[in-house]
Amino acid sequence: MNTTTKQIAKHRIHVLFEQAEKTHRKKPQLAKRYVEVARKIAMAARIRLPAEYKHRICKNCNSLLLPGENCEVRIKQRREPHLVITCLCCGHKTRMLLRKRKEENKT
Repeated sequence: MNTTTKQIAKHRIHVLFEQAEKTHRKKPQLAKRYVEVARKIAMAARIRLPAEYKHRICKNCNSLLLPGENCEVRIKQRREPHLVITCLCCGHKTRMLLRKRKEENKT
């Protein structure tokens, strides 16, 4: 795939996420479909979803996660400080580290 194809794919993914955010309150199933199509476009074009979009998708049910509406966000301190995002549609939990691990010295 050439660069223009990847640029078109990135633009379409961006547009689909904007549409998903706009339609989520009125038609959550349509927003879910937009997210599914955006993920398929990314896979077909062999590009990564930007981190801002990747963290807003439930990996289990493909729904768009909006804090306070259909997901719960908590900060946990066990072991390493991390963020736990719970999807209220399917109950799936996603964990993200809040602090990067220090690189071990090679001496």
